[in-house]
Amino acid sequence: LMLSATVGNGYTISAWLSSIRGKECVVIKEEKRPVPLYPLFLHPSGKIKPYMDKKKLYSKVRLFMEDKSTRRYRRSRTLPPFGEIIQVLARFKLLPAIFFLKSRSECDAALGTCGKSSKHYEEKSFDDELTLILDRFPYMKNHKQLYNLRFSRVGAHHGGQLPAWKFLIENMMKRGNLDAIFATTTVAAGVNFPARTIVLFNSDQFNGREFIPLNGTEFHQMTGRAGRRGQDKIGFMLAVPGRFMDIKHIKNLLSAKPEDIKSQIKNDFSMVLNLLLSHTPEDIRNIFEKSLASFQQAKGGKAESNLWNDFQKHLVFLKAEGFVDEQDRLTEDGIWASKLRLDQPLFIAECLKKNAFPKDDERLLAAVIAPFVYDGDQEIQIYQKSVPKKLKAAYNKIVSAVSPISERMMEAGFAVNPHKLWTSVILYDWAGGAPWDTIIEKRGFAEGDMAMLVLRTADNLKQITSLREYHPDIAALAENAREALLREPVVFEYDY
Repeated sequence: LMLSATVGNGYTISAWLSSIRGKECVVIKEEKRPVPLYPLFLHPSGKIKPYMDKKKLYSKVRLFMEDKSTRRYRRSRTLPPFGEIIQVLARFKLLPAIFFLKSRSECDAALGTCGKSSKHYEEKSFDDELTLILDRFPYMKNHKQLYNLRFSRVGAHHGGQLPAWKFLIENMMKRGNLDAIFATTTVAAGVNFPARTIVLFNSDQFNGREFIPLNGTEFHQMTGRAGRRGQDKIGFMLAVPGRFMDIKHIKNLLSAKPEDIKSQIKNDFSMVLNLLLSHTPEDIRNIFEKSLASFQQAKGGKAESNLWNDFQKHLVFLKAEGFVDEQDRLTEDGIWASKLRLDQPLFIAECLKKNAFPKDDERLLAAVIAPFVYDGDQEIQIYQKSVPKKLKAAYNKIVSAVSPISERMMEAGFAVNPHKLWTSVILYDWAGGAPWDTIIEKRGFAEGDMAMLVLRTADNLKQITSLREYHPDIAALAENAREALLREPVVFEYDY
């Protein structure tokens, strides 16, 4: 078992694998960074100081913290001078850099603070590569951040961006064509484009509900992007003091160990249906007993009990809805529903059982699948009078079909997301051939979020196509609906 240094409990995972496989699992652990990390501190004067002096804060960093005159600076709510910081980094040969910021909006706003890069006057290869990509993806020629990319050599990278635009930013960074990327912390875990320096403005991170202090794993994932293997002898972390920067917390994180990996196994209806397809409940209980969750909870005990009790809760509901018989075997409906590897298979199944889906309009089918996919909290205002009558009728039909089972699910203690009309309206427009930019501008939906909604809807439609044996007509219609959705800029292909 070969593990990243960001895994804190490798030997526990090894012991678990050994226990279920009956063979020794040996851990090969490499904790030494391929490029050493050197932490730095950016003083408001524009001077760069060492962050640490052996195991203590560097004296001038400590004095900055103790100086009452710097409190106003540390509490400032204004946007940092990102362009000036890039100039300082350039002076000390610390570019390229990844700036980790709190939000998408901060990443986008940061671009406007950057002036022209010195690289603007050199490296003809940048213009050649950019022209090549833009010729392949002409819809990006009007991208609102193209000017910043071309003249400031900076880019914003976050979940609100189009997949093709993120691809462009990533490749330009890997090729050394950019001075800096402004990114949310999700980049640290999901993308591999190292920089010479990573710049931190915050010692906390949003977990979906609130801002909490960075933990060891999150910090190591970010600092792991500092230092380009084969190019840099040292990678740098630059901490910038400010309202959301706890200097002592960052000091502690520099020597902190990564967090333990914890089992994420949990029951849902798709998982339970799939398990029952080939296992008895007793078999399933044995699977839970051998899970990592049970191993981490004293080899059984609370974790196994919780998993089993939750499984039984799902099983009781599936029996009541006719997907499982009294002998704990899948009924005919349960067998085909088990093929729906989705977050909400019961809603799709209920619509199929009640013939609630459109029968001959792939555009409508794509539109009414969208509400079962979206699990965010954004609200987009839709004027009811502007919704096409047949779309409203199709939407109302599926909502009426699933309302009873939704109520029963909530009564049984299962979470149910609201089915939002605006998702249907947007997918109806896209499946009907409306221009991408028109939808984005009209609805105020982030391009990355729009792409994700389309891709997840297409994935749900793909699952429905697997029901050809049981529901051939709707499976064929789902294939057509999927084809209507999967076009540029949602999907793209590019050969470098």
